[in-house]
Amino acid sequence: MAYRPEHMKFGIFLAPFHRVGENLTLGLQRNLQLIEHLDELGFDEAWIGEHHSGARETIADPVAFIAAAAERTRRIRLGTGVLSLPYHHPLMVADRMLMLDHLTHGRAMLGVGPGALTSDAYMLGIDPTEQRRMMYESIEAILALLRGDEPVTMQTDWFTLNEARLQLPNFTKPHLEVAVTTTFTPSGATAAGRYGIGLLSVAGASHDGFTRTWGWVEEAAEAAGRQTDRGTWRVVLPIHIASTREQAIAEVEDGYSRRAYIGDLAEEHQSKAFGEAFGATGLDVSAAIEEGGLAIGTPDDVIEQIEGVQERSGGLGGILCLAHEWADTQATFRSYELLARYVMPHFQGQLPRVQQSRDWFEGSFEHAFGRGGAATRRAFADAGQELPEELRPRAERFEDSKAPASADGGGA
Repeated sequence: MAYRPEHMKFGIFLAPFHRVGENLTLGLQRNLQLIEHLDELGFDEAWIGEHHSGARETIADPVAFIAAAAERTRRIRLGTGVLSLPYHHPLMVADRMLMLDHLTHGRAMLGVGPGALTSDAYMLGIDPTEQRRMMYESIEAILALLRGDEPVTMQTDWFTLNEARLQLPNFTKPHLEVAVTTTFTPSGATAAGRYGIGLLSVAGASHDGFTRTWGWVEEAAEAAGRQTDRGTWRVVLPIHIASTREQAIAEVEDGYSRRAYIGDLAEEHQSKAFGEAFGATGLDVSAAIEEGGLAIGTPDDVIEQIEGVQERSGGLGGILCLAHEWADTQATFRSYELLARYVMPHFQGQLPRVQQSRDWFEGSFEHAFGRGGAATRRAFADAGQELPEELRPRAERFEDSKAPASADGGGA
């Protein structure tokens, strides 16, 4: 049986993706408004990306963005999703995130990765084949700074730490949450197990390597002598909900054809290499739903999709909605509302108690309400009045019940 947390976390993974040709200042403001909306709806967390090329993902500094979002929200947790570690000195990462941990009163999380866009690495003069190795080295340094009291000295070919220490104590104990991304390869999952940190599966749940992901975590954790916790694993899914499946598909169909990196230019104007790299084919929404790559439809459809992900994964701790803008803003915000109202309660332990209460209420009418008619008559009699004609059918319905006589109940 798959692991099931008592309270599955729900949040978003905000790259973000904005269409080239739109007002980017308004796009950033819309991102902030979305997080405010999610905070009001009770979402658990939002992870914000870092990118420096590609023109669609327009947040260069998630730390600055989180600081702005924290001032507009009350409870939602805010993480870097992710900081690309080879682009930064690890002391700067740890020090800035620790300050953010204090500024947010413990709502900050550190998500890390090697860097998703090799175009960023190219501009920085970083060899893409070295990025994962650099990420491992940086994670080791950051965790040593966050977890230890002793100065850290460490030398690599790209950074140096000389008796480095953090000035502030950790606000979150023992330290703010740290998580690493994984896509199709074992590297992120291996890092999560090796260092005892969380895992963000950003490539969804429909690829061939998904079911092996937690196995890689456990193998690395066993080798490092660490424990694993499936509750720290989140999976990113593209989700959109409407009143009917047909409406949901119609709302995203046009935007899906322009998804991520592939849609600003018509396919015939893209280079062959670009199209092959970013999958500029197979743009049918319904087919993608059937393949398990999208969770689009009614709340019940999405519940079924998430249940399937739970089973295939063996159990995980959270679902992060890919924060796309395939639908217009009103439909997008409405989708998150439907998710909060009907999907999240199913996975967060909110429903069993109230369902039990409803079943008892509706199944115990005679026992619970059998003296209701008598109580109504008594209320009028005590007031020296006769039961009004229009209330007699209701009182008689109660009196017709076969409940045993007992002390007079309420209903006055």
